[in-house]
Amino acid sequence: SIEDREKAIVDNINADQNAVTHLKYVNSERDKMPLDKLNKALDKYLDSQEEADVSLRKYLVFGVQWVSLVTENLLSHPFIVLRRQCQVYNASQRYHLHPFQLLPSIVHLHRRQGVTTLWKGLGSCLLVRGMTLAIDDVICKVTSWPKDVDSRTTLKRFGQHILLKCISIGLVVPFYAASLVETVQSDIASEKPGLLDVFREGSLRLFYWSSPQKGRMLPAWALIGPSVSMGITKYLFSLVIRGVSSRIMRRRLTQKQEQRGAKFRDDTLEHQNAEIYASLIAMLTTEVLFFPFETILHRLQLQGTRTIIDNLDNGYAVVPILTNYQGAIDCYRTTLVSEGFSGLYKGFGAMILQFAAHVAVIKLTKWIVGQITECVSNRPPARIVQYYNLDRGAGNSDSTTISPSISSTELDVHSVGQNSLD
Repeated sequence: SIEDREKAIVDNINADQNAVTHLKYVNSERDKMPLDKLNKALDKYLDSQEEADVSLRKYLVFGVQWVSLVTENLLSHPFIVLRRQCQVYNASQRYHLHPFQLLPSIVHLHRRQGVTTLWKGLGSCLLVRGMTLAIDDVICKVTSWPKDVDSRTTLKRFGQHILLKCISIGLVVPFYAASLVETVQSDIASEKPGLLDVFREGSLRLFYWSSPQKGRMLPAWALIGPSVSMGITKYLFSLVIRGVSSRIMRRRLTQKQEQRGAKFRDDTLEHQNAEIYASLIAMLTTEVLFFPFETILHRLQLQGTRTIIDNLDNGYAVVPILTNYQGAIDCYRTTLVSEGFSGLYKGFGAMILQFAAHVAVIKLTKWIVGQITECVSNRPPARIVQYYNLDRGAGNSDSTTISPSISSTELDVHSVGQNSLD
């Protein structure tokens, strides 16, 4: 029977007590290592593996942040160019409210002007964004007003932050208008601007504060008021949507962890994905809601600049922009009368393409990161050796104690014994 066979095995072990009493080393063909040294080496190896996993997760988080930043500032630029060209063309016959209307025009533009035609003005856009960050930093250092806020910010500090944003937006408006001209003007009908022309044109518009620089161009004071109002409202709305979306996603992540019965050791990557999606939701909601106001501001900023743009009705010809708006209210009324309410949403299809491409890039990045994380999680564990100390029962011939001296995993002793007996 099985019990007799187990008793026979125990008797054999008791008979060989003198042979195993002096077992203190793990013997191999190459060397002999004490058990305590092997235990320390094994612990050190496992710690190094855990540190490598943490470092890999940090690199993955940084990679996701970098891809999101590049997508927002670089890969979205061609769609921003198309969107702005549609917005400022008040006499267009096609409104391009969905992406399918834009595809033939994009093909014709590429055939006629090349691939770089949708990347014009990229340098000036990046310079304006960098200028905005620099102005925020300078005002923050001079006045000690916070340039970032969170849920713990007091009401007074939040008001100072809003004032900082108002000053920053107001100072950047003339340079933003100069950058707008570079992004919408046609490459085949205009001179290619220099890298620093945006600073020269923006400074001239800021210098002519109370009187127009030329022709029907609106003075700076007429542009700064509407721009600051829309910019602050848009910023506050985006801040609220992002905060609400982030909290909802974090709560869902916490509930999912509780349902699994345990929390992740390092959930930085999961929270980073939640923040990216919250930012994307806030950006999409804000852009859709404020699209008509952006159309009005772009038309006011472009007026009087004698800009010639590509005719996106066919993608072949070029047309000049000739408007005579007296202000934001006049632009709104004129657009409603001549183009209808849908005229405020010209180029909406380009924005759909922009966010579709943005989501696709984030999904692809998330899939790649998921594959890397899964490979790391499913990596076979380090080989664990179970060492048994058989010399504890040397003083007692009636019983034999088998105890592991190194144990990092739980072993099913019953199943092991059963397999060995069978």
